[in-house]
Amino acid sequence: MTWVNAVVQGVFLGGLYALFACGLSLMFGVMRIINLAHGDLAILGTFLVWALVDRLGLSPWVALVPALPVMLGMGYLLQRTVLARSLRGGPLIPLLTTFGLAIVIQNALLRAFSPDVHSLGAPAGWISTASLRVAGQLSVPVFGLLVLAAAVLVLGGLHLVLRRTGFGREMRATAQDPGTAALVGIPASSVYARATAIAVATATLAGVFLAIRSTFDPLAGPAQLIFAFEAVVIGGLGSLWGTLIGGVVLGVAQTVGGTIDPQYSILAGHLVFLVILAGPRGRSIVTRSAP
Repeated sequence: MTWVNAVVQGVFLGGLYALFACGLSLMFGVMRIINLAHGDLAILGTFLVWALVDRLGLSPWVALVPALPVMLGMGYLLQRTVLARSLRGGPLIPLLTTFGLAIVIQNALLRAFSPDVHSLGAPAGWISTASLRVAGQLSVPVFGLLVLAAAVLVLGGLHLVLRRTGFGREMRATAQDPGTAALVGIPASSVYARATAIAVATATLAGVFLAIRSTFDPLAGPAQLIFAFEAVVIGGLGSLWGTLIGGVVLGVAQTVGGTIDPQYSILAGHLVFLVILAGPRGRSIVTRSAP
């Protein structure tokens, strides 16, 4: 039963990783860039929610209502003002730009909120600790179900948008050939800005779930970026459903490794990532990502 419980908990943890990885996968699929500030943008949105909770006494669920549109707008402006310029400089410049942005966000958060550790678990109420007993020693956390459901809804919704809507067709056309898309009246800059806005908003949602599940601080972004990147690579760069599978694989690897020995938890996930990266999938990713 211990191993079954570890797998179940890993699936729920994988849902959180998939949410973090969703925006990273979307930006790579559309713009062919890896946003190294993705984790820090998620933590920035989380601190925005925490500030609303702390100053106004709101529930995190209520604070998400104004926070998500703000982060949508921030993502849109970020693309229009910073990333648009860097995209014209070749594949290396966006990496350097987003790396610099990550450093700026981390230091700004440290100055504004100090290095203290925070959590949204208590303000979230009963849902953060409630569980459903299934059988014997196996229990299912209600919050874990919520996170997994949110991951499926977000990734599934984005998949439908990309496949069934005019905006999705514009995004896919721009991803395949921005020059040809521009010839038929699809401005790449607008598509890129909307994709970045969605990526930042989904990262904020993931960050809030992280803050309810555990703790966060101004320097928590890079660790979440690593997990998101591993989930994206395991599932296949640019594939939304693959991102969900990759997150679940990573989450199960960590919880099973932690069951063997708590010191093996993070290491087990990294080892799975390394094995996949060294295999045929990893070689195809490197070939496809090469300029």
